[in-house]
Amino acid sequence: MSLSKSAQREKTVAALSSVLAAVGLTGLKILVATLTGSLGIMAEAAHSGLDLVAALMTFFAVRVADRPADANHNYGHGKVENLSAFLESLLLLGTASWVIIEAVRRLLYHEGHVDVSVWAFLVMLISIVVDVTRSKVLLRVAKKLGSQALEADALHFSTDIWSSAVVIFGLLVVYLTNLFHWPAWLGQADAIAAFGVSGIVIWVSLRLARETIDALLDHSPGALATQIKQRITQLEDVVEVRRVRVRRAGNKCFADVIISAPRMLTFEQIHHLSDLVERETISEAHAFSEPGDIDVVVHVEPVASPEKR
Repeated sequence: MSLSKSAQREKTVAALSSVLAAVGLTGLKILVATLTGSLGIMAEAAHSGLDLVAALMTFFAVRVADRPADANHNYGHGKVENLSAFLESLLLLGTASWVIIEAVRRLLYHEGHVDVSVWAFLVMLISIVVDVTRSKVLLRVAKKLGSQALEADALHFSTDIWSSAVVIFGLLVVYLTNLFHWPAWLGQADAIAAFGVSGIVIWVSLRLARETIDALLDHSPGALATQIKQRITQLEDVVEVRRVRVRRAGNKCFADVIISAPRMLTFEQIHHLSDLVERETISEAHAFSEPGDIDVVVHVEPVASPEKR
């Protein structure tokens, strides 16, 4: 049930690279935001700061989640990833709320002054390049290994790309307003850009929270249970598929299947039929987890053969 050492190493390296990138970007954004007074960049710095916290959570979560099942955790530690992703969504919602409050204060009371410089644009462009690179790496590993925690990280950094673009637009409007003496209200574009960043963050956070809550509450992934039932029904000697239950925990998938079979079958035939049901279930669930991360329990109940009823 546990991932291979190479897969574990791949997840750990991806999470660690995310931590290092977040450290660099957070420090750079805080420095430039302090020098320029840009609320948009400060919002991005706060966003990156929470991304750093989230990246650290992800790093430790993927390490814990890959531990094998033990006496106290019979189904493994996979849900640590789901819990980590849920906490990340709460952190992002908190960030968005703070940025909105600061933006409202600046718009209503005209607090703060934005000193637009080439460094402001440069740091945001660097941020976009870094975010594009690490979001692609994280998403590739997340899809390959079925890691919701890494997928949450990838979502964070992909939204950073759009939010950084919004901040660049806000700074550009402020710069052009100062240069060409446009209407003064355009000088508040930086604060308005901060609203845009917050909107993106809230949308992603709610989407992520819904997915993680589904996993934590054992929500069946998609129509997988129905698809498994349809597939097993076609097997010879399967009289009826009485129940199929599926749930996910991190990158692992658990399925419980109850079928009925003719009571005249021998023990060997029942065992062979159980193996077939298990293989068909794993094959159908392969889109959600790797075969080695799918645990199937098959229960066979004896019934009279259909022709004897």
